[in-house]
Amino acid sequence: MAALRTFLYPKPDLKTRPAIPLSMNAKLKIVGARGNFSELDTGGWVFTAHLAAAGAHVRDFVAVAEEFTGIPYLWGGRDSMGLDCSGLVQMSLERAGIASLRDTDMQEATLGEALPEPLDFTRLTRGDLVFWKGHVGIMVDAERMIHANAHHMRVAVERLDIAMSRIARSDAGHVTCIKRLARR
Repeated sequence: MAALRTFLYPKPDLKTRPAIPLSMNAKLKIVGARGNFSELDTGGWVFTAHLAAAGAHVRDFVAVAEEFTGIPYLWGGRDSMGLDCSGLVQMSLERAGIASLRDTDMQEATLGEALPEPLDFTRLTRGDLVFWKGHVGIMVDAERMIHANAHHMRVAVERLDIAMSRIARSDAGHVTCIKRLARR
């Protein structure tokens, strides 16, 4: 599913009471269509424009992350009702067709190529992943990152230097690594 979230309806009618919410990247099997709705093999109907074909991935995972701006922070969460920093990375990369493990330590160990040390914060580009102990952010551009965080209690975009200063005073400490994904 491509939309940040949508609803499963009991009938192909937007005026019926939705049964449950569905979140981005939900794997759905379509067996029919009526009007603007698609029928699921498990029963129920979803608004067709909220769907994407299997294998239809976006190119810019950062744009996907930006769709989550303002979503509440929820430790362990990984959907549009609430998510944490590694959940934001995982959900955004998944929409772009890139597999990612769940937690920050696993993501740091497996995603992309580490930028050389000493870390040069003047050479960051869109999509770079900035890691701390137990935290990760996605660079929106050379100066700003997006991350789900307990300071704002939501997904927020902020200047990296401000976030680094604040995070350095916490248990997460200083940046441990910057990873760059291969350009697709």
